[in-house]
Amino acid sequence: MTTAPTPVPASASAAQSGGGGAPGSVTPDSPAATAVTEAPRRGKRVAPRGRAWLAALPLLLFFALGFGLPAVAIAIGAFTTSSDAPDGGGTFTTDNLTGSLQGAYFTALWGSVKLSLLTALIATVVGLPLAQAVATSRFRMFREAVMSASGVLANFGGVPLAFMFVATLGNSGEVTKRLGLTKHGWNLYTFSGLSVVYLYFLVPLMVITITPALEGLRTQWREAAANNGATGVQYWRHVALPVLAPSLLGGFVLLFGASFAAYATAEAMVGSSVPLISMQIGDALSGNVLVGQGNLALALGLDMIVVACLVMAVYLPLQRRSAKWLA
Repeated sequence: MTTAPTPVPASASAAQSGGGGAPGSVTPDSPAATAVTEAPRRGKRVAPRGRAWLAALPLLLFFALGFGLPAVAIAIGAFTTSSDAPDGGGTFTTDNLTGSLQGAYFTALWGSVKLSLLTALIATVVGLPLAQAVATSRFRMFREAVMSASGVLANFGGVPLAFMFVATLGNSGEVTKRLGLTKHGWNLYTFSGLSVVYLYFLVPLMVITITPALEGLRTQWREAAANNGATGVQYWRHVALPVLAPSLLGGFVLLFGASFAAYATAEAMVGSSVPLISMQIGDALSGNVLVGQGNLALALGLDMIVVACLVMAVYLPLQRRSAKWLA
């Protein structure tokens, strides 16, 4: 006796036949497949995308209160007369801004720019090989120790840093007396001495900044260069440095901004002996200005904000470009 074959569902028969478009089969684009795929998801509630920005609302409020309102107040004050002016204050003027770009104020602004450029360049050159040694190290404890120390030193500044260098490399410092540095023309309280102090926290900051980019370099790139007869110098010149160029420039810009905005260390160590824009702002805020020029400090602050915005305008595109290569 012959039995009738057992009916096979359309989806199973389609799977057994290799997914061919036979009549009654279920293809991935068919309505039946869509219903099967979406069935488990019907019980889940998906949050509307329009409400996702609510999670960032506290951060946006903090940014508006901590940065937005002060920036607006500085911009308004920079273009108005101060309260001690003969007209009573509040009058629109450009004298504050033009005065901040003349005489001793322009010298201080240029001094801050020179100091920031020099220290950022040296920290970039010194920090790159140090970061490479950390990125290629086989010892995990060494890597963790260096990165932890860099994180601490990059945020170490102000009066404690100034006191440490004064006690060590000052005119009566221990290292200065033991090595006789004063006889060789060393003076901590100069432009060169302040540059050395700034490198104490800029070099670790560069190590933290560039290490992730160095870790993004593919091992296959070095192997391919070696297989084609390239030396280590040729690999760095033609492969590694071109890829790292956006990250290096971005790190340089970041170091420039950190050096440009530093105040407490220079104030505690050199005072007004080295002309810096941050020192001039401190003197203006403390009342060390002429009558009717109280808002000159706000104009100086606006100059610093403009420089910082220019720095960030350079840094952000470089960061996005390096992310494409090292992702």
